[in-house]
Amino acid sequence: MFRFETLRPQQDDRLAFLKGFLRQPRDVGSVIPSSRFLERKMVRMAGVAQAQSVIELGPGTGGTTRAILAAMPESATLLAIELDPAFADHIREIDDRRLIVHQGSAEQLAEVIVAHRLRPPDAILSGIPFSTMPHEVGTRIIEAIRDVLAPGGRFVAYQFRAAVAERAKPILGEPEVSAEFLNIPPMRVYRWRKR
Repeated sequence: MFRFETLRPQQDDRLAFLKGFLRQPRDVGSVIPSSRFLERKMVRMAGVAQAQSVIELGPGTGGTTRAILAAMPESATLLAIELDPAFADHIREIDDRRLIVHQGSAEQLAEVIVAHRLRPPDAILSGIPFSTMPHEVGTRIIEAIRDVLAPGGRFVAYQFRAAVAERAKPILGEPEVSAEFLNIPPMRVYRWRKR
């Protein structure tokens, strides 16, 4: 039986996401959250089902966060790093013991991992808009990702524009690229594996 309550978190998420976009359009990068099709593709490409340590950069209102939690093992840990304080508070409402929410910049990825006593991540998923951030900030984030990923770890990013691939190629090499057309707007999903 379908119940109205099942829709409520998604409606709240959409409103919170729109408010976040209006507050900080350069940091959010879209007016609506990701589709469930994009969320599933990200989780699959990152190998979340086999990961013990997962990091999400820019969880926004938590759609992808919930998809990650649904897919990852009970013994795994998810660290969600969100720059926007209102979004971070929104994510903290997700009731799951495996979730750690950190409000701050992805530039401090190594320090955040140490502060929370986490192991190197098997997967890092990112929705942060590399196309709207200063070039040097994006480069520092990509370098931090390279430095913290476990051997064989995967970095997966979804973007409307190719800025993440342009910045990451000199640091991480050539990505695998997949498109998700069942999203508004359609997105490219990039994946790198650490040797």
